[in-house]
Amino acid sequence: MTTVPRTVIDLARTLDFRSGLVVADSALHQRLTSKQELRDVLAACRRWPGASRAAQVVEFADRLAESPLESLARLVFRDLGLPAPELQVEIRDADGQFIGRVDFLWRQFRTIAEVDGALKYDDRGRARAQLRRDKLLRAADYEVEHFTWRDIVHEQNEVGKSLWAAFRLGSQHGTPGSGSAV
Repeated sequence: MTTVPRTVIDLARTLDFRSGLVVADSALHQRLTSKQELRDVLAACRRWPGASRAAQVVEFADRLAESPLESLARLVFRDLGLPAPELQVEIRDADGQFIGRVDFLWRQFRTIAEVDGALKYDDRGRARAQLRRDKLLRAADYEVEHFTWRDIVHEQNEVGKSLWAAFRLGSQHGTPGSGSAV
């Protein structure tokens, strides 16, 4: 048996970057370990095979990623040369009313990205609530893009095109009285 931090590092050393990131994000999100604990294990095995990749995984890992799809989306965004988004940001309208918490926010471009698993839309009520929330986000001058597992895993270039287009549109927003991220 090994500790959680050691297991995360061993997996990050031996698996591909994507898989290592999913493991690290999950362990951090569940508060099974911390970045400092991961760094401490890395210091003890810095000459082991794959330690360099594991160090890169640890530095990119984020406890705010709530699912494997969010972890993979962040990696796709990075690989496409997009600026790093903020994760799990609460958005309010111009009156300060809470609209919702979003997966990814590019504040400078007033653009939001959501990554959606299939289960989210199996429930019609949940799907309608998502449409209402998107309408409120757009009324607060945010561009909103949704991506599925297929988009993130198989259609990365389309993801990039959609986000760059949203960035261009979102950059035109931001007028006084528009919504705010907190």
